[in-house]
Amino acid sequence: MVGLTAPEVPLDSAPGRRRRRFVVALLVALSAALGLSGTALASGGNYVFDGGTPAEQATVRDALDASSFDWSLVPARVTIHIQRGIASSQSLPGQTWLDAGLLDSGTFSWGVVQMEYAQQVQFLLLDDEQRASLVMALGAKDWCYEVPGTSVKDNACERFAATLAWAYWPSPRNCMKPAGADDESASMAPAAFRALLASMLGASAETSDLSYFRSRSAGRR
Repeated sequence: MVGLTAPEVPLDSAPGRRRRRFVVALLVALSAALGLSGTALASGGNYVFDGGTPAEQATVRDALDASSFDWSLVPARVTIHIQRGIASSQSLPGQTWLDAGLLDSGTFSWGVVQMEYAQQVQFLLLDDEQRASLVMALGAKDWCYEVPGTSVKDNACERFAATLAWAYWPSPRNCMKPAGADDESASMAPAAFRALLASMLGASAETSDLSYFRSRSAGRR
């Protein structure tokens, strides 16, 4: 209420000691919460949703959290559009479109979500020299649809995104798991790809601790 002040309580009294313990506990709790929040933001990426149910948005968050890639390396905020009836998920710089029906399938969609966010990595973090190197390293025919008539899987940008999704979440449940040598995600072994990307983006782009992947997989069964 305006104009009223609480009576002073001596700090050495019983009420004063209880108040001090409460304040200390509150500060500790707030510090822990801020620390956890910072950790989540450090790897989870910077994005906002346009559409989608709470469950569909949660599926996107779970998908990105399942990956060991540091999505916060992407320097721009990404708008993730969730719509029903999208024939194929797609991305432009700073924009990603995901089909609501796919997200409704739950874990099955995680690999696609990661692949589309990986497109933001190639849009916003790689330079022309790095892209040219990746065309050769991934065994592609061009970078991204520059050559008319090139099949989807022969474009390095598609191979890059699929391989990133698989390399940083090598789980049997990842729909990007290669079924054969011709699959986009089979363009490079996961460890070699992570090492190459780390050389381009910095050490934070590499995760070599297999216990990380095991713990993530075990925690989401």
